[in-house]
Amino acid sequence: MDRETDNEVLDSVGPRLRALRRDRGITLADLAATTGVSESTLSRLENGQRRPSLELLLPLARTYDVPLDDLVGAPRTGDPRIHLKPIRRFGMTFVPLSRRPGGVHAFKMVIPAQPEPLEPTPQTHEGFEWLYVLNGRLRLVIGERDLTLPAGEAAEFDTSLPHWLGSADGGAVELLILFGLQGVRAHVRTDPHRSSQAERRL
Repeated sequence: MDRETDNEVLDSVGPRLRALRRDRGITLADLAATTGVSESTLSRLENGQRRPSLELLLPLARTYDVPLDDLVGAPRTGDPRIHLKPIRRFGMTFVPLSRRPGGVHAFKMVIPAQPEPLEPTPQTHEGFEWLYVLNGRLRLVIGERDLTLPAGEAAEFDTSLPHWLGSADGGAVELLILFGLQGVRAHVRTDPHRSSQAERRL
């Protein structure tokens, strides 16, 4: 790896860390309390004003439960395979399908089967989300709306609205999700002449 490539990798660490923290819904104050790294140091690290070091990156990797290589985003040499690393949150499994910091992020999401359907616990956060149901029946609650989406249907919505995703019937559900910060939208195009639209804009 030459010096120019080294600098490019190091310059990408800050935006990568900021995108990862926002994806996880963690504040700088929370991250500082968990890692023991000061809030000001974390802020400068994310803004590119502080060069990343092993001493700073190790506690971040432990907190995010990701390999150190993922934080650095060092180029892979010779291996074209994509190494997917599932993330478990809120009892669900998220498989990141994209690695680029910022912009739109793609995930496969798996909601496990439950003996009984769970009660909705709506949350809000910054961003905009598009989802497509691969398998199962999804219950999607957005504000006052309570929808059931079978396999093959899609929806998009502003995540600043209270929302919740779960199984409609207690069975497992698999989804493809595109999530963008700051209102980045991802639209699916459907045939306007079809009587039953798979897409739902909310």
